[in-house]
Amino acid sequence: MRKQRTILTLALILTLLALSGSASTSPLRIGIAQFAVHGSLDNVRDGFIQGLAEGGYVRDENIIIDEQNAQADMGMASAIASAFVDNRYDLICAIATPMAVVSANTADGKIPVIYAAVTSPLEAGLAEEDGLSTLNVTGTSDQPPIGRQLALIRALQPEATKVGLLYTVGEVNSQVLARQYRELAPEYGFEIVEATVSAGSEIPLALPGLVNQADCLSMLLDNTVVQYLDLVLDAAEEAGIPVYGSEIEQVTKGCAAAAGIDYVALGRQTGLLASRVLSGESAGSIPYIQVQDAALYVNPQVLENLNIAIPEELRSQLLDASGR
Repeated sequence: MRKQRTILTLALILTLLALSGSASTSPLRIGIAQFAVHGSLDNVRDGFIQGLAEGGYVRDENIIIDEQNAQADMGMASAIASAFVDNRYDLICAIATPMAVVSANTADGKIPVIYAAVTSPLEAGLAEEDGLSTLNVTGTSDQPPIGRQLALIRALQPEATKVGLLYTVGEVNSQVLARQYRELAPEYGFEIVEATVSAGSEIPLALPGLVNQADCLSMLLDNTVVQYLDLVLDAAEEAGIPVYGSEIEQVTKGCAAAAGIDYVALGRQTGLLASRVLSGESAGSIPYIQVQDAALYVNPQVLENLNIAIPEELRSQLLDASGR
């Protein structure tokens, strides 16, 4: 009888240990909150999942990923962030500045937020001067190389004088970049002309006046305007001027050229940061990363259609993005 009780006790202990072990290895839940649908942010999302896997967190193995897209709507962005927090997800990946800000504010330190594709974490209130945050957040910045972009435009259009910018007044990232363009443009012999919108529906009205003033357009990392890239390209083509993109996907879709970063690589770095946090590090103790690797991309067919010649000294530096 005593032997039977001992066996039962051992069986009960083993069962409890098994249950405890299964609880401790339950998949972690990660919410990916993407602000808008467009190529660069899609690439960030894909790269983020790759980076997680490299860091030891593989989808449908030891993590569950819930992907949501706000469709560039701040109301939806807020609702997504609230749902992730209310459901007590283990980590939120917030892609693009508007989504990062609303996610950090909603989480309020209770859940780590790892942001991606935030142009200026300092001006968005996501980091201090030392790169750290008190909000339990960290991430990656996609600050573009504006000086290289202006140098590229000057090399391709030596006679140009005016660069046009179209952006959304409500996006902090666009305000920051527009200011940087204004500050740097005189060094390259350019004047900046601008048109602003409050919503995507205003873009068709803003474009005619802008393309008639400018020798070219340069895209910012504006989440709203990028969704209407086809309209921008059509208006510029009608006016006979090139559009310079802010990253490779825009060049593939019809922009003439761009000095930009690789958004898959940026997403991968973000995923590796998230892996560190999931493994126990505090997000607030990790400085955000400024992605430095930029390349020059070109669409030769678009340039040919516009009768823009590529200078010989520039050819070796350019990557053909037309067939990607």
